[in-house]
Amino acid sequence: MKVMETPGGYELYKEKDCIGRCTLRKIPQGAVLEELTISPEWRRRGYGSYLLKEALRRNGGYEKNRESFFTAPLPADRGELAFWAKFGFSEQGGRLERRRRPDLTAVQLVQDFLRCRLCGPKLCIDATCGNGGDTLFLCNLTGPGGHVLGMDIQPEAIASTRARLEKAGIQPERYTLVCDGHQNLLDYVRPGCADAVLFNFGWLPGADHGVFSTAATTLPALEAALEALRPGGVLTAILYSGKTIGSEEKQAVLEYLRALPLEKYTVLVCEFANWADTAPLPCILIKR
Repeated sequence: MKVMETPGGYELYKEKDCIGRCTLRKIPQGAVLEELTISPEWRRRGYGSYLLKEALRRNGGYEKNRESFFTAPLPADRGELAFWAKFGFSEQGGRLERRRRPDLTAVQLVQDFLRCRLCGPKLCIDATCGNGGDTLFLCNLTGPGGHVLGMDIQPEAIASTRARLEKAGIQPERYTLVCDGHQNLLDYVRPGCADAVLFNFGWLPGADHGVFSTAATTLPALEAALEALRPGGVLTAILYSGKTIGSEEKQAVLEYLRALPLEKYTVLVCEFANWADTAPLPCILIKR
């Protein structure tokens, strides 16, 4: 089987024969499905499911970090509603609709918190650039009048972050990228001037998983970050554990955060209660 894209949608081929068509109109968040047909002799064999799934997939319907929206006409045969329901469609206002919102992740949680907490931040720090996702978020959060410092000890992380910011059209004067350990953060910013410092520990996605952060440098980096924060500033840290990296860093950071004096800091450990013990653990700290 093969699905071919056409100017008006998709066609499903079995060998050389076209056995199904999906006509649609693309929209920014998904598509308006106008018709889905399978040749009568090939119906009830799973080909309709295959074609619809491909149409959804190719238009962002299964992307975890993207909100999507699809519509389709109500089928003439009400018995077909069960087929559409398998793919998340339900009857709404005389048509079928499928809405999918991004799954809540540890990264999304801390970004949402920062977006709500900070108003017009001037200096934000991504202490673990990785592939630049948090750095780009901070650039958008600070806006034209702010500045973002990004740090990572791996040159490939700095290169990946720079490429991501350039692709997004972020002007180079709005950020500084430094290839250095985050424990040296105070070599690049003055104490008490940062609105936010982000840490996403672990390893660089897509790189050597044998290289990852450890408590030996993480704890000094957290101390430096607290000194860099202004009163009212926010530090976020996402902690990891697992077979490769163990749990030493995670436990050391939790002990450190829980020992901080209440009169100086508010510390939140945002556990996802029904996730696995090795799931990412977001922590949020507010400096008083």
